Amino acid sequence: MWLCPGQGAQKVGMGKDLAERFPAARETFQAIDDALGTALSTLMFAGPEDELTLTHNAQPAILAHSAAVFAVVRDKVATPVAAAGHSLGEYSAYVTAGALPAADAAKLVRRRGELMHKAGTERPGTMAAILGLATAQVAVACHEASSAGHVVVPANLNAPDQTVISGDPEAVRKAGELCKTKGAKRVVALKVSGAFHSPLMQPAANTFRVALERAPFVDAAYPVIANATAEGVKDATRARRLLADQLTAPVRWVECMQHAATLAGDLARFIEIGPGNVLAALAKRIVGGATVVSLGSADEVSRFLDAGQ
Repeated sequence: MWLCPGQGAQKVGMGKDLAERFPAARETFQAIDDALGTALSTLMFAGPEDELTLTHNAQPAILAHSAAVFAVVRDKVATPVAAAGHSLGEYSAYVTAGALPAADAAKLVRRRGELMHKAGTERPGTMAAILGLATAQVAVACHEASSAGHVVVPANLNAPDQTVISGDPEAVRKAGELCKTKGAKRVVALKVSGAFHSPLMQPAANTFRVALERAPFVDAAYPVIANATAEGVKDATRARRLLADQLTAPVRWVECMQHAATLAGDLARFIEIGPGNVLAALAKRIVGGATVVSLGSADEVSRFLDAGQ
């Protein structure tokens, strides 16, 4: 099963070694550069970092990296039972399933990033990671911290004891303090440009639905597990709707991985494609006995191919 990372995994130099070693990766980066009308790959390879981390750049950059790895290894891997991606990674997952060409997906997530940034500018929000506290307790803290005009919600349900909250800054601060009193080990403020996966992103979702309707989606070859519902989706119309909902809904990652394990049975095997290894690490925690591998660098991809996978 393919796993595709989300925002936060970007770093200067990402994908450069892939482009140097594999023609399929180089062609993928070029196709995305052409589609965007800008040298995104140059920004990925050389920075500057402050520009790469901007939401509207980071999102297509991470998708491009995932798509490049996929282009290199796709023919060496049997058709998976499903794919899943964290937040923007869900778009990369649809690329692997043939539902959307990589170049069109890059344009779509660039627009997504622009709208998310705009929503964050118009109504500033923030996010924080709550570590060492059950998600149910985090949800209670968010409810207690929310008040008229100020909202905070669980946004990324990454592991049973790792939840990211999102919302108005004061509500997020209060919820973090409440989580500490309930036993959270750490509360880590995140450097983000808005309250992603929260009601504060509703203006972005409303506008983004138009872009999704115009995107050349087709039915997926195999299910992509939707962040918003943790269900496998192949139908293009439903995919569009759930991707729009995803902007304001929590990323139900624990449930997504549990559903993935159900689909895979006793042979759960996860291949993370793109920068970093965060999702592979989470898969190990959530799905007992799962086989996981991360493919981000040229060396990792080469070893994978040499092993005859």
